[in-house]
Amino acid sequence: MVKTQMLLAAEGGHNPVIPEPAEIVVGLIAFLILLFVLWKYAVPRFEKIYAERSERIEGGIARAEQAQAEAQRTLEQYKSQLAEARAEAARIRDDARAEGQQIVEEMRTQAQTESERIVTQGQNQLAAQRSQIVAELRADLGRQAVDLAGRIVGESLEDETRRRGTVDRFLEELDSTSAPSGSSRS
Repeated sequence: MVKTQMLLAAEGGHNPVIPEPAEIVVGLIAFLILLFVLWKYAVPRFEKIYAERSERIEGGIARAEQAQAEAQRTLEQYKSQLAEARAEAARIRDDARAEGQQIVEEMRTQAQTESERIVTQGQNQLAAQRSQIVAELRADLGRQAVDLAGRIVGESLEDETRRRGTVDRFLEELDSTSAPSGSSRS
C-alpha cells in the first residue's frame, strides 16, 4: 500500500491524504453554516433544558432542605410534647401519692375517732355497770345491815323510810372511812 502511494506521488497524481483547496473551502463553509444553525437553534434549546434541570435540581434541593427543616421542627415539637407528657405523668404520680397519703391519714383519723368512740362507749358501759352493781350492792348491803341492826337493836326496822335512812347513814359512814384509805393508795 505504501508502494502504491509512492508511485502515485511520483507520477504527479493526486494524493488522497491531502485534500483539494476547493474541498477545504466548501467544507469550511458547510462547517460554519452547521455551526451557525447549531448556535442559533440547538444551543438555546440545550441552554433552556440545562436551566430547567438546574432549577429542578436546585428546587429539589430547596424542597429537601425545607422538608428537613420541617422534620427538625416536628422532631423538636415531638421532644417538647414528650417532655411535657413526662412532666404531666410525674405530676399525676405525685398527686396520686399525695392523695394516697391523705386517704391514709383520713383512714387513720377515722380509726382513731372510732377507737376513741369505742373506748368511750366501753367506759360508759363500765360506769353504768359499776353504778348498777354499786346500787345492787348497796341494796343488798342495806338489807343485810338492816337485818343485822334489827337483830342487834332488837327492834324491827320494817319501816321503809327508817330503813333507807339507816342504810344511807351506814353507807355514808362506810364511804367516809374508805375514802381516806382509797386516796392514800393512789
